Amino acid sequence: MFVYRRRVAFSETDMAGIVHFANFFRYMEEAEHALFRSLDLPKIWHLPDGSVIGWPRVQVSCQYQSAAMFDDELEIRLNIDRVGGSSLTMSFEIYRGETRLAKGSMKTACIVRPLGESMRAVEMPVEYAEKLGAIENPREK
Repeated sequence: MFVYRRRVAFSETDMAGIVHFANFFRYMEEAEHALFRSLDLPKIWHLPDGSVIGWPRVQVSCQYQSAAMFDDELEIRLNIDRVGGSSLTMSFEIYRGETRLAKGSMKTACIVRPLGESMRAVEMPVEYAEKLGAIENPREK
């Protein structure tokens, strides 16, 4: 499991100081980016021929259990559930102290977008598969 911590900014809340629901997806994405940085893997990889390898989301979900408030310190726990040939499935739990505020999941696809063309799914580069596979921890459904 990978753990990412952050504090709720005022700009992420409504007039009552409660975090807007859409920000939970941002928190999951921030944790994902922090994981990739910790593994020294670029999220966007520019190839010499002008092509780009990236990771668009193909499925996301979030179940809310309690509100997050302005200035709360959050802990986002990220688990790698599955490393597929061209996809990555992650689950997340967002905590304030010992209270779970939300749980979610995200599936991303490894794509290449050649210069001037549409993106298409491709096999995950070996370095990504090895590093992400080393921390894969499938959860029982």
